Amino acid sequence: MTSRRKLLGVAAGVAIAALGAGFTATTAAAQEVTLKLHQFLPAQANVPKLILDVWAANIERESGGRIKIDSYPSMQLGGRPPELMDQAIDGVADVVWTVVGYTPGRFPSTEVFELPFMMTDARAVSRAYWEMFDKHWKDTEFQDVHILGTWVHGPGMIHTKDPVNTPADLQGMKIRGGSRSVNSLLTKLGATPVGMPVPAVSEGLSKGVIDGTTIPWEVTSALKVPELVHNHTEFSGAALYTLTFVLAMNKEKYESLPDDLKKVIDDNSGLEFSVFAGGTQADADGPSRQLAVDMGNNIITLDAAQTQEWRDLAQPIYDEWIADMASKGKDGQALIDEARALIAKYSQ
Repeated sequence: MTSRRKLLGVAAGVAIAALGAGFTATTAAAQEVTLKLHQFLPAQANVPKLILDVWAANIERESGGRIKIDSYPSMQLGGRPPELMDQAIDGVADVVWTVVGYTPGRFPSTEVFELPFMMTDARAVSRAYWEMFDKHWKDTEFQDVHILGTWVHGPGMIHTKDPVNTPADLQGMKIRGGSRSVNSLLTKLGATPVGMPVPAVSEGLSKGVIDGTTIPWEVTSALKVPELVHNHTEFSGAALYTLTFVLAMNKEKYESLPDDLKKVIDDNSGLEFSVFAGGTQADADGPSRQLAVDMGNNIITLDAAQTQEWRDLAQPIYDEWIADMASKGKDGQALIDEARALIAKYSQ
């Protein structure tokens, strides 16, 4: 009897162990992939909160929990914002969101959308941007990374300590620019451009390193810009500028996924996601602008005639960009013509 009880005990132990092993295997299968998402803004900013978190939640839900996305805001994985693209390429992070212009000249073709007064509507421009990326740049400038989305923010504008009504008002001012194109524009307008990633803007303003910054309305609230400067200059018609963004994934990580999980990623990437991202970012301009209004800040809205003075001064940037692109073996004028045609098509 004792021997029989021992055998039953062993059998029960084996069964329990097998059940435990099966449970562990099931748990592992339920969560096959963890992706590290790295970006430079604080978690409460609009892009993480309204775009990246939504994207991550959709991926996790549609994968049935087999993909988990761990978010690392404010460069928590280390490095500086200009290093994000290399982090995606090298696998330091699996997915990054970044400003393309943080690496000046490395992805020069996307600058066509950053040229002065090119941008009209964030949804239209983001759609045009994806189409041109998919046609021209996916297998050339961006061949080392898997791009999930391409978009632009709403109208870029100027926020300063002293009022800016005309380009002459910028003389002697140190203004933060977010890309090579924006810095070139600031130089033409008479300001001294200061290259600086957006997370550094608050400190730069508070310490007097800069007298103002170029950013869209939507990010001003997270950076407390309306508390640090009280003058905001808007433009009529096309925007003074915009910046190009990408959501990029490590290529090997993407290619290592099983086909059904690749499909989940694909279903939440591409044209429609890009339009959603650009539109959502632009839609957040209104609430942030209202905060500045409620604070009693001075909002200067230049009419068409006043804006034209700025457009005239910025025009030489087009010729310089075309010449620069020619030195790289690219037809800049053709890119401008194509971008304008697509933007006009989708702005209707």
